[in-house]
Amino acid sequence: MFELPKLQFEYNALEPFIDQQTMKIHHDLHHGGYVTKLNTALEGNPEFQNKSVEELLQEIESLPESIRMAVRNNGGGHFNHSLFWNILSSEKSEPSSQLTSAIGTSFGSFALFQEQFTNTAATRFGSGWAWLVKKEDGTLEVLSTPNQDNPLMHKAGIPILALDVWEHAYYLKYQNRRPEYINAFWSIVNWKKVSELFGS
Repeated sequence: MFELPKLQFEYNALEPFIDQQTMKIHHDLHHGGYVTKLNTALEGNPEFQNKSVEELLQEIESLPESIRMAVRNNGGGHFNHSLFWNILSSEKSEPSSQLTSAIGTSFGSFALFQEQFTNTAATRFGSGWAWLVKKEDGTLEVLSTPNQDNPLMHKAGIPILALDVWEHAYYLKYQNRRPEYINAFWSIVNWKKVSELFGS
């Protein structure tokens, strides 16, 4: 059985960038709902219950059709949000020298990476996510996915930075002003964790 992970910070810790009410609803209700529905989908399929959510998503196309979409949506929602909470922090941090170097190699500069990520998040039509992924050759790539899809499903690399651009992530505070929410995101990125996920 999958469980809703506890936040590593208080609901109000990310204010004014993400407000307490949004944080509580987003974590407890939205993420909690994905966990509940994922467990429900797996109830009649004990052969999949001991797999990690990462394994389920990497094998999504081989799952029985009867549960594939439920696992895609709810397993994706569980993985995506679990990563998202981990790369947020009220404490200021900087990317490691190794990550900074990789960003420079892959994008030209940190500013150009930030511009590309911001644009990718802003132009994701409808609901979805923006990602920074580490590819097999160690290079980095920015991409986006619809709904609760993620790079694991598409064999696109290991996600190390994620931004939720579903409206439920920002609508109470920012309404339809997604660009303001994306700009605020850069103030609460836990670069220590992102660097750790990168491998340095």
